Amino acid sequence: MHGRVSDSPAGAGGHRARLRQRLFDGGGKALLDHELVEYLLALAIPRRDTKPLAKELIAKFGGVGPLLSASADTLRREGVTESMIGALKIAEATALRLLETRTEGAPVLSSWDALTDYLHAAMAHSRTEQVRVLFLNARNLLIANEAMWNGSVDEASVHVREIIARAIALGATALIIVHNHPSGDPTPSSQDIRITRDLVEAARHMKIAVHDHVIVGASGRTSMRAMGLI
Repeated sequence: MHGRVSDSPAGAGGHRARLRQRLFDGGGKALLDHELVEYLLALAIPRRDTKPLAKELIAKFGGVGPLLSASADTLRREGVTESMIGALKIAEATALRLLETRTEGAPVLSSWDALTDYLHAAMAHSRTEQVRVLFLNARNLLIANEAMWNGSVDEASVHVREIIARAIALGATALIIVHNHPSGDPTPSSQDIRITRDLVEAARHMKIAVHDHVIVGASGRTSMRAMGLI
């Protein structure tokens, strides 16, 4: 793909300076999606016109979120160079770190919107299903945020035992289970409901509270507690 990027015309430096000034004056919202990616790619290949490539990548991946969330291997298969991958992945890591800091040091339930914003950004655009568990202490502070396994929430009994064992090892008194639907639709499936109910019952015997099961997808997020399923 990078072989199709043309040499920068003489006016590209001025165009890039104008993008930079708009960014400084108005923040991220002052730039269109392709302009954000264009500027990122320009950091990796400063002597090339990166606008056509930025538009091509956004169209191919279906938006900025899916592009930044794509794995390095996926980007390589599309012909993206190592330096460009580095620019895209550092932007993703920085965005996630910024969202993550909004939840630090505060009880999880009192920073719920910030937490779900972080989870949505981290997981919603993944092309594979991932199950993550947030383990909390008695003050509802986060002890650990762990990816437990990749794949669907089947084999419920096996996964319930794994989650409970990890909670006990960490000394957690509560947990929140989170997973993504690569289809984009965050509606709970029958498997999602079954594992949640099995987990609530197993956790109750160990005096561990299950606060919620959150499902994220590109089109939004769902709280099974808010739906009355817990």
